[in-house]
Amino acid sequence: MATTRQKTAARRNTTHGARRSPGLSTGQRDRMPADTFAFPQERKEPLNDARHVRNAIARFDQVEGVTDKERDAAWRRIRIAARKYGVEIEARGWRQLMKGGRTGHSRSRRG
Repeated sequence: MATTRQKTAARRNTTHGARRSPGLSTGQRDRMPADTFAFPQERKEPLNDARHVRNAIARFDQVEGVTDKERDAAWRRIRIAARKYGVEIEARGWRQLMKGGRTGHSRSRRG
C-alpha cells in the first residue's frame, strides 16, 4: 500500500513527468535513408540519435531473420553511431549481446 508521500510523488510525476521525445513517427521513419538503420534492408533499429543507438544495442539480440554477416555490418554501424552521439559501449562485440542476461550496457558520455 502506498504512503501519502508516495502518492504525492506519483501525482507530481504524472503531471510533470519525465519529458521524453515522442520517438519517430511512421512518416519520419519512412523518409529516413536506409543507411541510418543498423539493419538497412529490414529498416530496423534507427541510429539517428543517442537514445536510438542505446535502444539498438539493447534490442540487438531481438532482431530476427538476419545473418551473422548482416549482424557484423549492423554492429559496425552501431559503433560508428555510438562514437558520433557519445554513447559508450561496454560489449566488445555483438556476440556478447547474444549471450542472454544483460545486454549492451551502453551509457552516454555526455551526461
